[in-house]
Amino acid sequence: MIFSRDYVDYLARRTVKHLLEAKMIRTDKVKMVEERVYKAILEELSLEDRINEEVRVILEAYQEEMRRTGASYPEMFKKVKMELARKYKAVL
Repeated sequence: MIFSRDYVDYLARRTVKHLLEAKMIRTDKVKMVEERVYKAILEELSLEDRINEEVRVILEAYQEEMRRTGASYPEMFKKVKMELARKYKAVL
């Protein structure tokens, strides 16, 4: 993940504060809302990490074939990653 968990926590708190000040949401349980926003942001940011790991596993399975055909690992990584992003409907 490209952001620290502390920064994600800060983003969640600022987001909730902004939404409350703009009267876009109302709640008596601000901490609970901040926690839910934190988890949602963290989940979204972690998606790319999970996709990258899945790409590595897939390419490892085809490692020998890629070596035989002379396929470029970075090029194949990008192609497989984009395909998985499309499959998961992720915006990377």
